[in-house]
Amino acid sequence: MRRFLIVLLLLVAGVVGLGFYLDWFHLSTGSTDQKTNITITVDQNKIREDEEKAKEKVQEAGNKLKQRTGTEKSKDEGRRP
Repeated sequence: MRRFLIVLLLLVAGVVGLGFYLDWFHLSTGSTDQKTNITITVDQNKIREDEEKAKEKVQEAGNKLKQRTGTEKSKDEGRRP
């Protein structure tokens, strides 16, 4: 159980770190007399754009892999008597 919680915590920390790195989240502060306001903004449009880019890259990699395996099969078929 303890390992599960550690893995879950690391996973959440990784997602949050990646989100700040990719500008999915923005942190802003403001202060008045004796109060400090912290605002976290989530850029959902940026998340969707990055999601679409990731899907395209995965599809391109899949197509390249299919082409490689397809050409290897055709070469092997040509060698058979």
